Amino acid sequence: MLLGIDTGGTFTDFVLLTEHGLRIHKVLSTPQAPEEAILRGIEELGLSDKQDLRIIHGSTVATNAVLEGKGVRTAYITNHGLTDVLTIGRQARASLYDLQPPVIEPPVASEFCLGTGGRLAADGQVIEPLSDEDLKMITASLKNLKPEAVAINLLFSFIDDSYEKAIADAVPEGIFISRSSSVLPELKEYERGITTWLNASVGPLVQGYLLRLQKGVKPAKVSVMQSSGLTISAKQAGEQAVHLLLSGPAGGLAGAQFIGQAAGKSQLLSFDMGGTSTDVALIENQIALTNQSTIAGYPVAIPMVDMHTIGAGGGSLASVDAGGLLHVGPESAGANPGPACYGQGGMQATVTDANLVLGRLQANGFLGGEMALDIDAARRAVSVVAKAMKLSIEAAAEGIIKIANEHMARALRVISLQRGIDPREFTLASFGGAGGLHVCALADALSLREAIVPVHGGVLSALGMLVAPRGREYSHSVNCLLLSADVKDINKKIDSLVKKGQQALANEVADDSELAVIASLDLCYQGQSTHLNIAWTTKEETLENFHKAHKKRYGHRLELPVELATLRVSLRGEAVPLNLIESKNQGQQIHNQVSVYGISQLVSVYQREQLVMGEVIYGPALITEKVSTTWLEKGWQAYLHKSGSLLLEKITIN
Repeated sequence: MLLGIDTGGTFTDFVLLTEHGLRIHKVLSTPQAPEEAILRGIEELGLSDKQDLRIIHGSTVATNAVLEGKGVRTAYITNHGLTDVLTIGRQARASLYDLQPPVIEPPVASEFCLGTGGRLAADGQVIEPLSDEDLKMITASLKNLKPEAVAINLLFSFIDDSYEKAIADAVPEGIFISRSSSVLPELKEYERGITTWLNASVGPLVQGYLLRLQKGVKPAKVSVMQSSGLTISAKQAGEQAVHLLLSGPAGGLAGAQFIGQAAGKSQLLSFDMGGTSTDVALIENQIALTNQSTIAGYPVAIPMVDMHTIGAGGGSLASVDAGGLLHVGPESAGANPGPACYGQGGMQATVTDANLVLGRLQANGFLGGEMALDIDAARRAVSVVAKAMKLSIEAAAEGIIKIANEHMARALRVISLQRGIDPREFTLASFGGAGGLHVCALADALSLREAIVPVHGGVLSALGMLVAPRGREYSHSVNCLLLSADVKDINKKIDSLVKKGQQALANEVADDSELAVIASLDLCYQGQSTHLNIAWTTKEETLENFHKAHKKRYGHRLELPVELATLRVSLRGEAVPLNLIESKNQGQQIHNQVSVYGISQLVSVYQREQLVMGEVIYGPALITEKVSTTWLEKGWQAYLHKSGSLLLEKITIN
């Protein structure tokens, strides 16, 4: 049996795949100890016998530690004269014309930044050797500082990692070690240093969490979703914690891609709205990756799903400032106390409360009736906003929804229009527990005429864990002109990365022949610092493809030499085959009719599980299921595709 688990800020989602089909489940998250919610959910699913169970998990432990600045006590070791690189960074300012910017604490305090010998030149020649005195100094300093982790980042260690390995051997036992030559063997010492430090800072936390989880679910096998959309064994994941920073959202994209392909939609604008945040991304046949992401303001130069995240979710708090302006988010009610309607002590209005007040969310239909919502508590919370704005409770709730929608529409524009991409050529794929309530409004905001609400959309990230392939992403910087590069040398280095990946996947993929290998190069014109990633074929074809890609992205090509910066290799095993069961219902049934604010007539409520394939529903209507609700607005129609997904289309209103 396969069990996909996604730990969110409000709920922990479960999707269980057995020989009889899929089972889904949700429990409230336990942010201080995420494994507690997981173990409770496994117990509630009746999985007492874990012998034949494999768990694929999307973890937020690394992400939360970075966002909250709660990494472990970490020492940073680099070459003499470079101990302040992480503090100086790129000297970029958030507000260019702010003459009195707030003081930002350095990533690593100066007393924890240790300088040493072992310096290489750009060609690999030794400028300053690593002496025995250097190693003794490092050992003594670490015994005095007593860090829990050490990050080692020497210049040009990707050419020769022997000095970094020697320093690692000198680190006292019991300290977590992160080497840049292992974590990110690439150019740019600042980005490499930050990524290596982040890996060290959160590594012990991730290791400890995964050990507790593995112990709790023993003898089940545990894998973890990486930020690249590929899974990795829990044993190896603890050493590569920085690769888990977008673990949960990557699962959502894997699920969206799978659902889109099943419904015949390969061009997707994905929109994942959970309880705390909303993630948006662009899928053009394949999930796009980037190595230019930032987390909490820090550049993380490892391959990650290319997405944009904002603090807007079902639990986003609404408030009115002194000037009478309504704000929604980014602060969230989280899992505890959660929205006021959860009845756990929440007092401040949230987006979920607003949807309940408007009638778009049904109090007795939440989580399939397993969790009743308190409409009176929701109205009391929204009334605080209404009183401050001198509006009715319903008008205030509508205002909360409109502002939340605008935040999310703006995020969708960032990853489409601001990149020169026409969103009207895409289908909006809405998922997450709260996504279906806002899908029509967001599609209208971007003039989209199609949308898809996936089957099990409220737990799609957990479903994505099941269909994501096992795999690895590797890179190695070389830094030379492409035309003068030796093709045999390029292929030799690529083969070395492939063998490294095969060894790492030996216990996860039964046969090496199942691995799909994709090799690519990071290229740029000489003198540029931003690269384009181009698939590696022949030297001439790769060069021409770079010129075409540069013209498509920037509108021009240059008559300049092309530099090869980094080799990249992606290894992927076969994904688990998953067939979505087609609907066998003979006739759809309207469960009941309810009042929805702003709609003059009663609105029909449909149970998604009872819908008939191909039969059309016209908005306004509510379509409820166990883990989410879809609000089909007036001017839209929906029908159930054979894959189980709801396909929404904009229709002309006479």
